[in-house]
Amino acid sequence: MSASTFVDEKRLAQRLAAMARIGATEKGGVNRQALSKEDAAAQRQLVQWGEALGLKPSVDAIGNLFLRLEGTDASAPPVLSGSHLDSQPTGGKFDGVFGVLAAFEAVEAIVASGVKPRASIDVVAWMNEEGSRFAPGMMGSAVFAGARELDAVLAVVDKHGVSVKDALRDVRETLRDVPERALGERVSAYVEAHIEQGPHLENEGLTIGVVTGIQGKRTFAVRVEGEAAHAGTSTRAERKDALLAAIAMVQALADALHDAEDIVKFTIGRFDVKPSAPSVVASSVDFSIDLRHPDSNVLQALGDKIQPICEAHAGVCAVRVTELSKAMSLDFPEPMRALIRDAASGLDLRHRDILSTAGHDARYLHYVCPSAMIFVPSHLGLTHCETEYSSSSDLTAGARLLADVLSKLAA
Repeated sequence: MSASTFVDEKRLAQRLAAMARIGATEKGGVNRQALSKEDAAAQRQLVQWGEALGLKPSVDAIGNLFLRLEGTDASAPPVLSGSHLDSQPTGGKFDGVFGVLAAFEAVEAIVASGVKPRASIDVVAWMNEEGSRFAPGMMGSAVFAGARELDAVLAVVDKHGVSVKDALRDVRETLRDVPERALGERVSAYVEAHIEQGPHLENEGLTIGVVTGIQGKRTFAVRVEGEAAHAGTSTRAERKDALLAAIAMVQALADALHDAEDIVKFTIGRFDVKPSAPSVVASSVDFSIDLRHPDSNVLQALGDKIQPICEAHAGVCAVRVTELSKAMSLDFPEPMRALIRDAASGLDLRHRDILSTAGHDARYLHYVCPSAMIFVPSHLGLTHCETEYSSSSDLTAGARLLADVLSKLAA
């Protein structure tokens, strides 16, 4: 019997529920931000489950966590599968964690099938995919793939001035018994299961999305510097109001990046005003820009407009635009997609090709090994929110498909 036969829906659901209790919010979601005590507890739980199954845990210098099912050929590069455990501040129960636990369930099913894989299989939980605490996201996979320098990422600080390096040290204390592995290694393939984060599969009554690729994304941090002044005594001519300048920039950007087809995704997700006092003119504003488009040429052209637009609307204030990340659109290799389609057909799972308009760690693995993604439906397409939901049957179908795909890749 194939490995998919041994996937256990109840076991997967119980583990998802257990993870959802770590960082649970009052409204039924999850707050488990990267390198927090909640994230550390989730990693500890995953290690305990892995050790009970006989998987060997390890962690690398950037905090990526691996659980290895040893293969028969020690010289063969491993197959990787997973996603992330961290969440948005008001995140859902399935974003990221499903991919990790689906990979774990798939490996447990392979063990139960009695077939020993030739290549080792690593279940991986990438560090800081979300980027909600430390920006930008996908830090762990980017450093693993060599796309970002370790020291530069370790130096990043959150809004409280805590660095990745210091937060990572605290998490490592929780995992002090877990050995450290070398950063980056040869990988034969990577497959990431994930909820769709869109409504298309549910609307079409389909169970599986075979992800064709990931649309491009550029992120920016903007700092507007003005001057604090008394709200009652300073005249308009005297003021250097950072908030009004920032508002002018945001409106100009929204106008310039607007498209009638509604393909451009332009988001200001963070807006911090200082000193944030009712009777004081704003002295500084920091805001974020998230820009996405499936056409890399369009993304490049639109992103290049951001700095000059901000400078043109700064007025008497100063502005600094820093690009945090830049990732062009990509297509996953057709042989990997075909493997997933064939396995889905073999399990009688209705499926179709689908583009990921959200970013995932598979983006960075794409440049070091053949990579692919499997989507399962999201109810109403809601995600990054506490009402995020995917049915147990759909999640199980994704894990069953993943088990057969990993079995073939590791054979």
